[in-house]
Amino acid sequence: MEGGFTIQLHKINYAILIPIFLLSVISILSIYSALTYTSSSLGNLALKQGIWYGIGWILVIILIRLKNEYLYQRTWYLYCFGILSLIGLFFLTDPINGSRCWYVIPGIGSIQPSEFMKILLMLTLATMIHNFRNDYENPNWKQELVFLLKTFGIVLIPSILTFLQPDTGCVILYLVIYVSMIFVSGIRMRWFLLAGFLVTLFLGVSLWLYFQKETVFIQIFGSSIYYRLERIFKWQEGSGLQLENAMTAIGSAGLLGHGYNQTPVYFPESSTDFIFAVYASNFGFIGVLLLLGIIFFFDLQIVFLSKRKIMDTDKYILSGILGMLLFQQIQNIGMTVGLLPITGITLPFVSYGGSSLLSYMLMVGILLNISVEKNRTYHYR
Repeated sequence: MEGGFTIQLHKINYAILIPIFLLSVISILSIYSALTYTSSSLGNLALKQGIWYGIGWILVIILIRLKNEYLYQRTWYLYCFGILSLIGLFFLTDPINGSRCWYVIPGIGSIQPSEFMKILLMLTLATMIHNFRNDYENPNWKQELVFLLKTFGIVLIPSILTFLQPDTGCVILYLVIYVSMIFVSGIRMRWFLLAGFLVTLFLGVSLWLYFQKETVFIQIFGSSIYYRLERIFKWQEGSGLQLENAMTAIGSAGLLGHGYNQTPVYFPESSTDFIFAVYASNFGFIGVLLLLGIIFFFDLQIVFLSKRKIMDTDKYILSGILGMLLFQQIQNIGMTVGLLPITGITLPFVSYGGSSLLSYMLMVGILLNISVEKNRTYHYR
């Protein structure tokens, strides 16, 4: 086993590994800079992020040893465990700021199951798509419809549980993952057109009620959804201290920034949702170009992997990973500079967060395995 593991290390794709290492350095430095405006009760978040990265690399090594086939063969066990962990939040945890999103482990920190559910959904959907393509070489519309209903049901269950926590950001990511993976599954384009029509119709009616029949909207959807939409639609109206100060910090940074650990103004969530603003204010336009270059290079490696001769299940996983990352990167940076609504979606590998970071490191392990595995056919249900 030791010899096999050594050979595996020599085959690792460093085009994937190096960007993650660089992002980890940027993350820890930016979080340390954000400590100036972070509550001391949270402790040294930069040190904690470094520890989470260390644990993440251990998970990567374990996953390289196990290989992706190990996960694919146990997909349904992992999915059920993920669902049970989401259900347990409502019975085994106390609300934190009105939300039941975390299991608090004394002396360690908090674990957020919805973050890991993103990876579990990718594995489950990839397995379902693989089995469907194996069972039906040329499926008819009824077979495709049944397949779509089954896969959507698999996504709907954790989406409802996560929405009730509430954690709208993760629900959006679940749907992004689903659309990305179904898009490459080979089903007929008519389903996307039909889905687009139904979604547009639903949103149109909902928005009409929201703007024209406020009371009716609240009666149907509840006040919680109303206030979430209000937050989104009013993001440009004097958007508040958080966005205004973040944009001030970025806009005043110039070419080279204010200097490391020199964020000029305070804004909330500086180490999580708005970490990009901290980094941009410290390192300026040149620093932002460097960060965007690293992100683009890493995303490009995923595209290159998908072009290789690999097993179809891996291709489906890659589409889910790429779709999720692109959406998060665009949404987080866009909301930080005032181009998109504030949704609470973090910047992958850079924002502080133990659970989210560990889920991304699991993803890195999956990517590294795909980069070294040959084209093989697996049989699993």
